[in-house]
Amino acid sequence: MSRHQKLTYAAPWVELRTSDRDWESADPRLLTDMYTQLVLVRVFEEYVLDLASKGLVHGPAHSSIGQEGGAVGSALALGSADTVNGSHRGHHQFLAKTLRHVHPEGIDPTQPFSSEVRTLLLRTLAEICGLDRGFSHGRGGSMHLQWKEAGAIGTNAIVGGGVPLAAGSAMAHRLSGSDAVAVTYFGDGAINIGSTLETFNLAAAWDLPLCFFIENNQYAVSTNVREVTGEARLSARGPGFGIPSWKVDGMDPLAIYLAMKEATEYMRAGKGPTMIEADVYRYFHQNGPYPGSAFRYRSKDEEAEWRKRDPIAMTASWLTRRNILSQQEADDLTLQAKEFLADIGSDLLEDDPTAKAGVRRIKLSEWPDPKFVDVGIRGDLSEFDDVRVADRTDFQGEIRQGKFIDAVADVMNRRMQTDDSIVVMGEDIHRLNGGTNGATRGLKDKYPDRVLGTPISENAFTGLAGGLAHDGRYKPVVEFMYADFMWVAADQLFNQIGKLRHMFGGDDEVPLVLRSKVALGTGYGSQHSMDPAAIFATAPGWRIVAPSTPFDYIGLMNSALLCKDPVLVLEHVDLYDSTGEYPVDDLDYYLPVGKAAVRKSGSDITVITYLAMTNYVLDAVSREGAPDAEVIDLRWLDRASIDWDTIGESIRKTNNVLLAEQGTLGTSYGGWLADEIQRRYFDWLDQPVQRVTGGIASPSISKVLERAAIARDEEVARKLAEVVLL
Repeated sequence: MSRHQKLTYAAPWVELRTSDRDWESADPRLLTDMYTQLVLVRVFEEYVLDLASKGLVHGPAHSSIGQEGGAVGSALALGSADTVNGSHRGHHQFLAKTLRHVHPEGIDPTQPFSSEVRTLLLRTLAEICGLDRGFSHGRGGSMHLQWKEAGAIGTNAIVGGGVPLAAGSAMAHRLSGSDAVAVTYFGDGAINIGSTLETFNLAAAWDLPLCFFIENNQYAVSTNVREVTGEARLSARGPGFGIPSWKVDGMDPLAIYLAMKEATEYMRAGKGPTMIEADVYRYFHQNGPYPGSAFRYRSKDEEAEWRKRDPIAMTASWLTRRNILSQQEADDLTLQAKEFLADIGSDLLEDDPTAKAGVRRIKLSEWPDPKFVDVGIRGDLSEFDDVRVADRTDFQGEIRQGKFIDAVADVMNRRMQTDDSIVVMGEDIHRLNGGTNGATRGLKDKYPDRVLGTPISENAFTGLAGGLAHDGRYKPVVEFMYADFMWVAADQLFNQIGKLRHMFGGDDEVPLVLRSKVALGTGYGSQHSMDPAAIFATAPGWRIVAPSTPFDYIGLMNSALLCKDPVLVLEHVDLYDSTGEYPVDDLDYYLPVGKAAVRKSGSDITVITYLAMTNYVLDAVSREGAPDAEVIDLRWLDRASIDWDTIGESIRKTNNVLLAEQGTLGTSYGGWLADEIQRRYFDWLDQPVQRVTGGIASPSISKVLERAAIARDEEVARKLAEVVLL
């Protein structure tokens, strides 16, 4: 007969509740600071809703009124070196952390608010309104608030999107030897997001000092949490991943503070991540100044019951009960805060001369200059000012023949040897003598703490790398085994990493390198064979390099690792075993950003290509009877780095262009490039830009069908024959 033995979690899961003794013994300065912050956050949010109702906030105004206890209580247990990020409903999270930063000693509610508090609230309000004096010059608005110096590393509009980034911040703390911790705030919607669950696992596996702080406000827009999960006690997720977890009444700010104190002590001791679930309640609808009952997804009675437990009222009652503040002093603080916000608003608002009396508008001088719209999508490349740039034509070192895959491993070894900030991560890169292709050969033995084999969770480890890069102390190098896996991590690549610099004002450096291989022709089929160049070329923020020779790989990888922008480094399986010119003992040169290579000079037609297709093109143009083609290897593929000087010079000579690539027609890189060439060089073209691409379908497993789906030298040769007949 079978037996059943009850199992228990290895990690504890507890509910923390305060007693009267906790409130009676709490430090008066803690309680007055707590109360002051709660009131400031509440009044600030009410002022924002008032501006929104008058059309002065462009976009959403996701208020946190009712939820202040969780943010304030938790932030009071943190220091400026600790980092936090949060959700689209993140005003309270941002303000709690930054108020703690400007006044770590606490804020006295009986004294006038300081100039530091005024500046903080003014810049926050300006950012929410989209104005130039905001923290991100108005680009972030309500949902993207960041002040890195205060440890507020950015709220996030993608549900669950900021959780992996916070893991990167926690990783930076751990690698640096600091006892700082990271906190990521998210809600009952994000708890079921794949990237969040992946990050639970990754943080636990790597013992990251990261607190997963769940603000369970009961509703994702209008859907109750009990409708979407079989376990509505969301902190139950933690022990399943080996994460100690606390469930706390989020309307009780002291309980939150005590739970966070316990969690931070655990994390600062190097024991790994923690989880806190705070049961809170948003008094208003998802966006705007109306209660949820106005939309009939919750009742007025429910709202009234939660309001009876208001965190501000609870804290005030204990302050007066203990004679720390009089009732008059407690009441006066709210009035003082409202006058303070009105005065701050006067810096941003003025009477609208085009409207009736009493109507206000944003001061025209506060808006950002429209010319600022594209500034800071990428960096200015000033990091290259003092480095040795060398192309093959002016390289002074000795050259030998070497394998492409050796260049991949050798240059990474060289850079890790000279730069302690480089951290490499990816699936299986620490095993198999350098991963599945040998690209990280020998690195784990030499740099055991900086070569990290990851779980199969691209969203989590890519986002972690993004957060690590955003921290500024490290340069992560991420390997994707196949380029198709980028779509698994698409949110982190495109919504997060690619937009970080621009979204937060243009000054944030994001030095991340993403390596991935294109495996067209290997028989790995539709989900392991794509060329992602065209998709990345449409994404702002990324730079793209595509080396076709060992010499170029070394110089381009050096440049990618130096660059302060995220860089995609494409590698092709066809090239790994190829040989070419290889520096004997000099791996420290940099190929210039935005410089193409002319692989063959010619006068009849300009053939533009990249990556492994370069060799196929060279084979095709060398055949008997082929036109005298000039072959340009782009090397840099992002829009900002196209070498128009080299392309233009060639087109003015040949008056004909053929774009050649291997990948499918639907994701063709040449589509946008052909359009741009025809716009720039129409007067020099004797015919439309011609193209060679793969077929419509993704490559199949069948050797015959796969070959039919991709382009190589035969397709180039046929197209060249057609072009000369036109």
